[in-house]
Amino acid sequence: MAKKEVTSKKAASAASKVLRSKSSSKAAKSAAGSALSQSKAPQKVTSTKAGTAASKTLRKAGTSKAAKSAAGSALTQRPARRKK
Repeated sequence: MAKKEVTSKKAASAASKVLRSKSSSKAAKSAAGSALSQSKAPQKVTSTKAGTAASKTLRKAGTSKAAKSAAGSALTQRPARRKK
């Protein structure tokens, strides 16, 4: 079941900034795109690929604050893991 969360205005603005930046990494842009696509759509969830990109973005040392904000928002909206 999908989480009923959406990206906040602040996180959506940060995601937009990351997507417009020429210096943002591919992983950061993937996470930002995922977060931005969920800004007004609570039924959408973060894909596995976008979740991995968001995780990489958060772990990378030189990542901008805007990229980390967008990545955090994308990770928050991924589906819950199934227990084995």
